Amino acid sequence: MSDFTFRISPNIVLGSYTTTRLGSFASEYGSKYILVADPILKESGNLEKITQSLKDNNVEFFIFDDLSKSVDSQVLSRALALSKESHIHGVIGAGGGKTLSLARMLAAVFNNESQDLYSVFDSCESKSEPLPLIALPTTMREAFVFTDKVPIVDARTSKLKIIKVPSSLSKLVIFDPNIVSTLSDNQLESMTIETLCLATESYISQKANFFSDMIAEKAIELLSLANAEEDSSVTTPKEELVVQGGCMASLAVALTSLGTASLLSLCVNPKQKISRSLVTSVLFPYVIEDCSKYKVAKLAKIARILKTCADDASDEDAAQSFATYVRQRIAKANLPARLKDLGLTIEQMALASEDAAKLDFINTLPRSMTSDDLFALIKTAY
Repeated sequence: MSDFTFRISPNIVLGSYTTTRLGSFASEYGSKYILVADPILKESGNLEKITQSLKDNNVEFFIFDDLSKSVDSQVLSRALALSKESHIHGVIGAGGGKTLSLARMLAAVFNNESQDLYSVFDSCESKSEPLPLIALPTTMREAFVFTDKVPIVDARTSKLKIIKVPSSLSKLVIFDPNIVSTLSDNQLESMTIETLCLATESYISQKANFFSDMIAEKAIELLSLANAEEDSSVTTPKEELVVQGGCMASLAVALTSLGTASLLSLCVNPKQKISRSLVTSVLFPYVIEDCSKYKVAKLAKIARILKTCADDASDEDAAQSFATYVRQRIAKANLPARLKDLGLTIEQMALASEDAAKLDFINTLPRSMTSDDLFALIKTAY
């Protein structure tokens, strides 16, 4: 078992209408902010709720929503220049993964006077004292929000970089189920499957320990309850359950590591602009089948938590039932079942496997893998 080290940071606030308290929380760290906001928040009406809370608490802010499909170092440079001119005290990030990555990198490099931005990208580390950051995920999962790593694209190469940042970066993470409720049914389902994948990857990671296992199991249980449509004993709204499960899955991943499906989806997104959730969902059942040769007992435990198999089923049958369960959910939601259904070519996926093999996460997968092993898995899912 890996050594167990645990530190509680950042603070977490989870509950309905917690967005309305954002201004009060923000005033504890400063009075001038940049609000890095996903453009879709304006369409859904959630941006007004966020900004009203800041106004009510006399918090000055300006909105930065100039976000392309793939947030990169050029976008970061523009946000940084505007923030310097405005002499901000902190950063608020409201949105999905790419929005929060931009907000986190902005907070990390704002006080970096000793080296230019691309020196940080070349060294893959920012050592300066960060600005206070408040994260408001608008999806139920965010694999990096509790970590000291930020995924962001280097505009010079269009490749993903994982930048190490100070562990004190985030001051507060706010999860509000009312924001998640604005997602479409298909978006909610693909993200829920991705969240289940994150919890599974944590559970079977080489870095897993007794504490991360406990959190991952609870995440899986909550996500199972969210999918229990015919269970009258479940009275908690689905959106609240998936947010609770997403928070727990994100914590579990922070204690361990991303797995194969998440790693490949991270490398596909910057160049091909395909949703990470969709790529992860397609790969997930194939990863289960691959890992059933090495982590069958743990996969069987997940199957039993999800109740996808009989109590007396063998571990091998239980693990297979888990993969079948994921495929059934994909089919029921009418989501793509193959990588080719996403418009990806096999050549593009080959490049993604090569990029993935260069990231440190390759060393913490459930089994030792090379770019050739990753590509072999891709071909089964293509």
